[in-house]
Amino acid sequence: MRTLRARLTPYALIFPGGLWLAIFFVVPTLVMLSLSLQSGNVVDGFAFTWNWHSYVDGITTYHDQIIRSLLYGLAATVIQILIGFPVAYWIAFKGGNNKSVYLFLVLLPFLVSFVLRTISWQFLLSDNGILLGPLRDAGLLPQDFRVLATPYAVIGGLSYNFLPFMILPMYVALERIDPRLLEAAQDLYASRMQTFLRVVLPLSLPGVFAGVLMTFVPATSDYVNSSVLGGTNTTMIGNVIQNQFLVNQDYPVASALSFTLMALLLIGIFVYARALGTEDVLEVAAR
Repeated sequence: MRTLRARLTPYALIFPGGLWLAIFFVVPTLVMLSLSLQSGNVVDGFAFTWNWHSYVDGITTYHDQIIRSLLYGLAATVIQILIGFPVAYWIAFKGGNNKSVYLFLVLLPFLVSFVLRTISWQFLLSDNGILLGPLRDAGLLPQDFRVLATPYAVIGGLSYNFLPFMILPMYVALERIDPRLLEAAQDLYASRMQTFLRVVLPLSLPGVFAGVLMTFVPATSDYVNSSVLGGTNTTMIGNVIQNQFLVNQDYPVASALSFTLMALLLIGIFVYARALGTEDVLEVAAR
């Protein structure tokens, strides 16, 4: 009896999470896959006809938005690495007894709604807002200068909103580094740059890898920042999918675009993992 209980315990522990994923991820994904292969309309109804033209039509019509989303997501991810790594490094090695306080400050924006945080950027970056308005009145900026409705505003919003997802995993990886390794590198006459490149950076790669995954995927598929901070020339694929589902009610094309985006993101993740060397990263993380 004890042997049977011991064998069933792992399955019992994983059952609630597995059931949750099955109901709220697997089933909706299968339904969306079925919708992407259907044809029809809302009035006459939809029928499963193995209609692959939805994929062709979606990619042909909205390839610009797909490419734009990937570029925006990539740019936001790079910016988050450049900003997040120094922050995570400073908290891990210089935070002292106040690390928890600094991490709380990093997470503090999450206490406010995602949409409200994005709208606050709209107030900051508006033409006559509290940031650009005084600068324009002082003659420091030209009268026709604007940030809203430009790619810079959208990428800036994406970088800001998902920055904590980059900082936290990098902090975890950096905080695990034994300070004695840094002291040993200095004892071997390594400069600070050599210590960083040969010790700190390789040991922090698991955090960088996790941070990129946690930021690139949601940033690429986001539609809120483009809707609030962007314009007609900054439309992302998430906006197109939203409009196809809720406005045009063209469910097959919307579902096909969703799967196309999912496939592109998975391919990008596999290429990224291959280039970075997942086995090496996992080996470093296990040390």
